Amino acid sequence: MPASWTDLGLMEYKKACKLQTDLVNACRQDKEAGFFLILEHMPVYTLGRRGGLANLAVTPAFAASQGIDLVQVERGGDITYHGPGQIILYPIISLHHFRLSVRGYIGILEEIMLRTARDYNIQAKRDVRSHGIWVRDQKMGSLGVAIRHGVTSHGLGLNIQTDLKPFTWINPCGLTHTAMTSFFEQTGDRCNIEEVKAVMKNHCETLFRLKIRETFPHTPVHESLTSPACLPNSVAPVTSYTSETETP
Repeated sequence: MPASWTDLGLMEYKKACKLQTDLVNACRQDKEAGFFLILEHMPVYTLGRRGGLANLAVTPAFAASQGIDLVQVERGGDITYHGPGQIILYPIISLHHFRLSVRGYIGILEEIMLRTARDYNIQAKRDVRSHGIWVRDQKMGSLGVAIRHGVTSHGLGLNIQTDLKPFTWINPCGLTHTAMTSFFEQTGDRCNIEEVKAVMKNHCETLFRLKIRETFPHTPVHESLTSPACLPNSVAPVTSYTSETETP
């Protein structure tokens, strides 16, 4: 089964959203295709389909003064923060082709984060309050996905050595009185981001039961998959499932 792993480095959020839209359309054309985008985002607050400004504890002007963009997106859920030091994984796959339910897919994303944390001697867990992973009462990794015609986009964010201060200016994922944590806060070590990405790739291959080949953002293969010639003209409605809702 062809599946690609592309490390996009540090990327602006809106640019990553556009790329995901192109790849979702490509995956609809070839349901055997799979795309795994791994990256970090420049500082941004994102508001999911159920998110408003109610859970933003500062003004948009203050956020802008701190260099943090504010973007409304199609994924499910409420507000969250992305920034350097947080690993983002966006799997773009056909659930039907992988024979996965939405619940099963969410479970795999959580398991990727759990296994990665355990590889660094961090005892993380699931919690009924919200999908993602937790260390005691602190949240370390979050989920927010969108599904269009059975094809996934968006995904997970795992805090490695993220600046956690911007999380204190929101109710992350709409949760009040919830602190965020990171690998660095839990271990005291600044983990090598590239090493953690490689660990996550191995867990993706195991849990999705496939071999993923590494590609680069500007290779001919990548460009051909996102070229207008292979994309459909219409864009389907989006169904979103998030870390704040019980998935069916």
